[in-house]
Amino acid sequence: MNSRLTKTQQKLICSQLGKVKLNLLYKASIHGFTGADFHQHCDNKSPTVSVGYNNSGFVFGGYTSQPFSQSGQYVNDNQAFLFSFSGEKLNKYPVSNAPYAVKMVSTCGPYFGEALVLANGNQPVVYSNPGKYYNFNAAELHGNDLNMTECEVYQVEGKSAFLRKTELMESIRTYRPLNSSVTQARVLFIGPVGAGKSSFFNSINSIFRGHVTSQAISGSCSTSLTTQFRTYTVKAGREGKPLPLILCDTMGLEENVGAGLDIDDISTILKGHLPDRYQFNPSVPLQSEAHGFCKSPGLKDKIHCVTYVLDASKISIMSTKMEEKLKTIRRKVNLMGIPQLVLLTKVDEACSLVKEDIRNVYRSSYIRDVAATRVGVPLSCIIPVKNYSQELELETDVDILLLSAAVQMLRFVDNFFDDLSDQAGTHYTGFKIAALAPCAFQD
Repeated sequence: MNSRLTKTQQKLICSQLGKVKLNLLYKASIHGFTGADFHQHCDNKSPTVSVGYNNSGFVFGGYTSQPFSQSGQYVNDNQAFLFSFSGEKLNKYPVSNAPYAVKMVSTCGPYFGEALVLANGNQPVVYSNPGKYYNFNAAELHGNDLNMTECEVYQVEGKSAFLRKTELMESIRTYRPLNSSVTQARVLFIGPVGAGKSSFFNSINSIFRGHVTSQAISGSCSTSLTTQFRTYTVKAGREGKPLPLILCDTMGLEENVGAGLDIDDISTILKGHLPDRYQFNPSVPLQSEAHGFCKSPGLKDKIHCVTYVLDASKISIMSTKMEEKLKTIRRKVNLMGIPQLVLLTKVDEACSLVKEDIRNVYRSSYIRDVAATRVGVPLSCIIPVKNYSQELELETDVDILLLSAAVQMLRFVDNFFDDLSDQAGTHYTGFKIAALAPCAFQD
């Protein structure tokens, strides 16, 4: 989605709010002018800036620090204000009766205290009533042209969120494995069909590209869409340098014998024998005579961390067969001394609290209790994320979860090399990545 607000207009709005940035959530010409369309994309998001456009060339709207909902109630907001533009000047109209600053109405778009309503009554029209909780001149605000050509809603994102995202991205860019013979950490994804292994790579790739993209084949299917062993390198931008992280994707695990990833192939993958683009054959284990088989893999070819990718919305109904299969694999990985993590995907589908706001993920008792119990690993080894699937635009809070997961993987890779150096009686030097707080699930 492209913003219709000019850079100058965005700058003028942000000047009223501090060091912030506007992230476009909703665009009526794409999503629809109905109240349902607006609420689907904007509920539980705050603070927000709502903007209306008309054929007369007026650009106007309102700001509220409170999240939208469909409660039918007024919401108190002493920070709310309406605005319009006169050339490169912003006209600001503060709320005059804060308890009635915003009303939450299901059949309308942004509703500012009976004074200004965008997309009123599920139509591309404006309702305007100066003096009712906001004082403004209608001719100055919208030129008395109440027919809308566009309506946009932006979330106001503070400097702290963007700073955190930037720090995480920089940690990944500047990471160096502790062993000087290895330039890229190799992380292997293992998990049931449809859990989101390929989608995680696509999501990380999207963040560094700056827009949602889909390089690895992903989707919803009863059998694995990934039929080859793939090694994906993320680049820092469209034409940027490869990042020091290789994400290795495998065929999905399936319950039935002779279907999905063969457990016997996993040891071969971990040891670094498997070539990129190897075509899996679930009924026949990998043979050393296979084309491209690496008979003498070096440390750079081996797997340095294993990440189990599980669908948080289905983990409570995981079959006994799948659970036993995962346990068997974990035992194999343990014997090889490779650190292991669990990546919980689709956390927004598993918990209504998280669906309301992705930032609630560490407050979720479902994710904390059910996931830890079924997976059987410490909470510090469980990383909750939401992959990009149907979204068209990046979201900073989602990015932070995804990047935090990637950084945690690199920390576990460091553990792998630390163990190697201890066994060899030597100490490898390298650059440690920036500190990352461990998963902080709340009681």
